[in-house]
Amino acid sequence: MPSKNQTPPNGRPARRAPRAADPAARGNGAPRIPAPTPRPGGSVAPYFTDGYRHTFVGESLLVHADCMAWMRGLPSSCVHGVVTDPPYGLKEYDVDQLQKMEGGNGGIWRLPPSFDGSSRQPLPRFTALNVGERERISEFFTEWARETERVLKPGGHVLIACNPFLCQLVYAALVAGGLEFRGQIVRVVRTFRGGDRPKGAESEFPDVCSLPRGCHEPWGILRKALPPGRTVADCLKDHGTGALRRSRSGSPFLDVIPSRRTSLEERRVGGHPSLKPQELMRQLVWAVLPLGRGVILDPFTGAGSTVAAATALGLHCIGVERRAKFFQAATAAVPKLADLPGLR
Repeated sequence: MPSKNQTPPNGRPARRAPRAADPAARGNGAPRIPAPTPRPGGSVAPYFTDGYRHTFVGESLLVHADCMAWMRGLPSSCVHGVVTDPPYGLKEYDVDQLQKMEGGNGGIWRLPPSFDGSSRQPLPRFTALNVGERERISEFFTEWARETERVLKPGGHVLIACNPFLCQLVYAALVAGGLEFRGQIVRVVRTFRGGDRPKGAESEFPDVCSLPRGCHEPWGILRKALPPGRTVADCLKDHGTGALRRSRSGSPFLDVIPSRRTSLEERRVGGHPSLKPQELMRQLVWAVLPLGRGVILDPFTGAGSTVAAATALGLHCIGVERRAKFFQAATAAVPKLADLPGLR
């Protein structure tokens, strides 16, 4: 799940936020930005863009904002589904940690050595989080779930990337915030996480590994509760929500998805350390709109892989990104990722 963007869970955000924009999102006393360019040939509810820097890509929208402040400005029940890969921890997307990663100094990011001539991607050290930091993660995702539950239509689903170290903590926080836990998607993918011999004692204990080598990525499935006395069929009729969409062949949506790692071509286009592959994301955005219509939200959009997947399939998606660097990257990357062939 890395992403990547919005208010880091280093303390509970204020219940209300000022409506002025800063260079990355809001706050810091920066002047208000100019009025955005209208979307060609269409319109969008004004509360999705109100005062925020934004850009349209096909039928989708990218917004430069802090997701918590942005969601508090939305009316209730205005989004049909959420597909997102939030930052897993407290530190990995802080400016100083990103600078260390880019400079090859590590910090919270583990910089694996080259293997067989191939450079391995940096990985955040989630095991470095202490008890207090884990508590703040729980507080953040509980608060985030409250706002997400409010803006979702009844029966709307949340598909959220996580990792084996923190999924039990994150899922519990999301349930505490008002969402129903509905299961878990297992993305089957070989990673470079785990499998290492004990650090500093590799030669002494050559036949052991401190953790198993990671071969899957968990994605939580959560849902806003159906109204009392209402059925899934009622929710589909009233809101276009409540269920998951079957595949194009008519078979049920499966909770195990074989997936390759993000391709080199996608990584070059996206420019984000945690970019998810279009092969995966297009299956998820397809599934989250059971009737194939409505608004998908990615509040931690990073380089825009969710928005690109929706754009490729002709669906409506709003991606919200707090950091200026990643918002700019997404603006350039989304059309290119959406145009990648052979994945629709």
